Amino acid sequence: MVKQLNKEWYRNADELAAFLSGANLYLKNEDLKNSLYMHNDLSASLAKDWKARIVAIDEGITHIILMADTITAGVIKQFEERYFSLFELLSILA
Repeated sequence: MVKQLNKEWYRNADELAAFLSGANLYLKNEDLKNSLYMHNDLSASLAKDWKARIVAIDEGITHIILMADTITAGVIKQFEERYFSLFELLSILA
C-alpha cells in the first residue's frame, strides 16, 4: 500500500508540473517536476528517526518557500505589465 500511495504522490507531482508549465511558459515542466519530487522526498518518511525528521521538515519548509518564490516569479513575468514596483505603487497612492 505504501508503494502505491508513493506512486500516486509522484503522479500528482507530474500532473501539477504539467498543469503549471502549461499555464505559464516561464515555468518549465522538468524544473517543476524536479522541485516537486524533491519536496516529496523531503516530506515522506516512515522512519522513526525524529532528529532526522526535524531536519527534513526544516529543509522541506525552506524548499517550499523557494518553490513558491519560483512560481511567483513566473506569474509576475507572465503578467509583467499588470504589476507595479513598490516605488510605483507608493507614488500612485501618494
